[in-house]
Amino acid sequence: MRKRIHRHLRAARYIVYKETLIDFKEHLWTFLGSFFGIGLIGLLSSQYFTASDNLFLIGSFGASSVLIYGIINSPLAQPRNLIGGHVVCAIVGVSIYKLLPGQVWLSSALSVSISIVLMQITKTLHPPGGATALIANIGSPKIHALGYLYVLSPVLSGAVILLAVAIFFNNRTSHRQYPNNKKWYLVRRRYRRISHR
Repeated sequence: MRKRIHRHLRAARYIVYKETLIDFKEHLWTFLGSFFGIGLIGLLSSQYFTASDNLFLIGSFGASSVLIYGIINSPLAQPRNLIGGHVVCAIVGVSIYKLLPGQVWLSSALSVSISIVLMQITKTLHPPGGATALIANIGSPKIHALGYLYVLSPVLSGAVILLAVAIFFNNRTSHRQYPNNKKWYLVRRRYRRISHR
């Protein structure tokens, strides 16, 4: 009994120790990726939208950044989920707003709920997508005036920029790999072999 307790304590200490280690290189790449991803979208958006419209960057793309730069191995952070989730939710958000333009509470609730179900059906579940659908309903008149163009820009274009930056910054070290699937891993491995010759 005493040996078992001692073994559990030793294992607990090891886990606590591992969880409190700080990997500065990992945090640096996370910071750089999210900074450049959001910064690039913000720079491009500032030329077309007012400062209040740029708030959606914090809402949905900010949350996406947590996943694709900070938790890169999560299934919810993979490219299919990032792009598909935002696009599906933007289409739903705009469609519901057009059907129920004067009922913000109802259109918002329907947009988010239908978006979640459609992301589950299409296997593109990406939690920040819910905010993308919500923004289509509660955004400024300028966002509403975009109609379905909202799907293309800023949503699709922003998600593509985030993805490109994520692929670049998340693959700078040997212990970070994004996207996290075998096909991309094999392509990356072949590329590294060729480039080291």
